[in-house]
Amino acid sequence: MGFGQGLSGLNAAAQNLDVIGNNIANSGTVGFKAGTASFADVYASSRVGLGTQVASINQRFTIGSVSNTGNQFDMAIDGASGLFRVTDPSGSVLYTRNGQFSPDKDGYLVNAQGHRLTGYEEGGTNLVPIRVPTGNIAPAATGVVTSKVNVDANAPLAGGADPSATPPVPAATFDPAVPSTYTHSLPINVYDSLGNSHQMMQYFAKREGTATSSTWDVYYRIGGQTVSAPLDGATQMTFDQGGRLTAPTTPVAVQMTAVPGASPAEALNFTVDYADSTQFGGDFAFSFGQDGYPTGEYASMAIAADGSIVASYTNGETQTMGSLVLVDFANVQGLQPVGGNAWVETSTSGQPILGRPGSNGMARIKGQAVEESNVDMSQELVNMIIAQRTYQANAQTIKTQDQIMQTLISMR
Repeated sequence: MGFGQGLSGLNAAAQNLDVIGNNIANSGTVGFKAGTASFADVYASSRVGLGTQVASINQRFTIGSVSNTGNQFDMAIDGASGLFRVTDPSGSVLYTRNGQFSPDKDGYLVNAQGHRLTGYEEGGTNLVPIRVPTGNIAPAATGVVTSKVNVDANAPLAGGADPSATPPVPAATFDPAVPSTYTHSLPINVYDSLGNSHQMMQYFAKREGTATSSTWDVYYRIGGQTVSAPLDGATQMTFDQGGRLTAPTTPVAVQMTAVPGASPAEALNFTVDYADSTQFGGDFAFSFGQDGYPTGEYASMAIAADGSIVASYTNGETQTMGSLVLVDFANVQGLQPVGGNAWVETSTSGQPILGRPGSNGMARIKGQAVEESNVDMSQELVNMIIAQRTYQANAQTIKTQDQIMQTLISMR
């Protein structure tokens, strides 16, 4: 028995204890991946062997538990495949599983080391640092108004009309200031090109029908003014005996050249869609909507499960600003750790494989959450006991060899 074998065992056990101690020390480090020491025997023209050596320190890229934080900029990779791609101030590219990010003074999302998170710009494939949006979202002029109504089939004719009288009594001329000249009214807010809100009133007036259909006239006013179309602000709705809408069959165009107010907005030009409107014997009912909106200030940002970067604004609108990118490698064990929960590419790791979360084999993203360390504390403590006993056993072999040498020296 030689001293070399025992000494190599002591060195290997000491390094194993270092790895275990490092794992335990980082049990609370977000995104940390535990390491494992791999050993190999040493032979050099020896039948017995010359001891052991640490062949490598492998990292376990298993998934840590995901915990919610409530921080709008935190994100966790919810799966085994994928690393965040970040750049340091010098432009060097690093990779990490730590999803703790926050905006810096310039609005870029950075981690605790100041590395900028990167992703795809909206509609493009260029990798750029992700920046928190600023400023207002542009307004959108109303283009389509949906107005699904049920007009009362039992309502009397508008304007005091009485075709059965002798002579017949015609309907009074429509006047929005005279409620008796119309049957129902419905207000809807529409928006011009500058995001200014204007109230459009729809006035439904029941007219004389036939044995097979009923007719209603609809008048339009925006800001109290008559619109220039259709038919000087009126259109005709026709219903069959089953209360189904038979006309108009296409959306009605509404135009107004002189927009109310002093702002230099473009002319109002939109359509009103009455599809699925009915005439049943019941109260006036309605559901409506429109696709315009005013300007809004930036309120918050969120990362969707597919990596989309979505900005929310005070007007209730959202806007996709870009997409997060994840990176994988053919051999993640070939990545070189550089501290700060980061790795760099090496020749043995292979080229980076880029992809959006949820595609190209990449895991999905969970927002407002982080991935905890994957260190199993109970397992590490057991490993520590085993490593300690291994160290003691190797020390015992050296002690035994010393006793044998002492015996040989003391022989006479």
